[in-house]
Amino acid sequence: MKRFGFLFRPQWLALYVVVAAFAWLCFTVLAPWQLGKNTTTSRENTQIANSLNTEPVPLTTYLPRQDASAPEHQWQRVTATGHYLPEAQVLARLRSVDGAPAYEVLVPFVVDGGPTVLVNRGYVKPEQGTAVPPIAPAPTGTVTITGRLRDSEMLAAGREPFRAEGAMQVYTINTGQVSQVTRVPLTGSYLQLVEDQPGGLGVIPLPVLDAGPFLSYGIQWIAFGIIAPIGVGYFILAEVRVRRREKELARPHTESDPGAAPKPVTAEQKLADRYGKRH
Repeated sequence: MKRFGFLFRPQWLALYVVVAAFAWLCFTVLAPWQLGKNTTTSRENTQIANSLNTEPVPLTTYLPRQDASAPEHQWQRVTATGHYLPEAQVLARLRSVDGAPAYEVLVPFVVDGGPTVLVNRGYVKPEQGTAVPPIAPAPTGTVTITGRLRDSEMLAAGREPFRAEGAMQVYTINTGQVSQVTRVPLTGSYLQLVEDQPGGLGVIPLPVLDAGPFLSYGIQWIAFGIIAPIGVGYFILAEVRVRRREKELARPHTESDPGAAPKPVTAEQKLADRYGKRH
């Protein structure tokens, strides 16, 4: 065991800790993070593709109650008859549509015989940098609308709603937060209008159906988590070989060693050999 004592030196112990921490991070954080994003993207792509071939259904099919949400039916087209609440309109700021900045206009919609749902009317482009442009008001009478179910977004940390330029503004489309600022109870999912709808503005395009690189990234992190400990094993083996070679070179040569260098002949030996041959 003495020959392996170097493995317990501080620098080697530090290497073990770093590699173990890296492998743990790969298997428990980095790989699941990328694979989870791949699962989410794949699920969303499937939902979008299915919605293109499915006829709209009544909104109450998926949102029958005020506290309902429909994450499994995101992007499904639904129809609803009711009326807008224009006085509770809210703007979602810092949005991007086709790579350009935009505001998205959110208004609660009371469904006849059903819940109140938040409706994304579409987008408007800011004026003179970030100024809120004039926005056509939503209809006040009873209308029938068609839109796509969308999941409520996660809240932006540290960014609270505020009122500016005559409009309440938020940073994310979170139905819970919009409900708080408007004091209107809303369902967990919201509705994004499709083209040619009463109260509709600029139509928000569908995401591109692309799985992205998340699966390959997840596999790469798994591979890194496997390779790192293997690399440590390789370094240990290489160090053992180097130490063995150094020990062999440092060992004194003997006559029994075929590769030993010849011993030097002394003067006494030369005289003994010379006179011994004469007598």
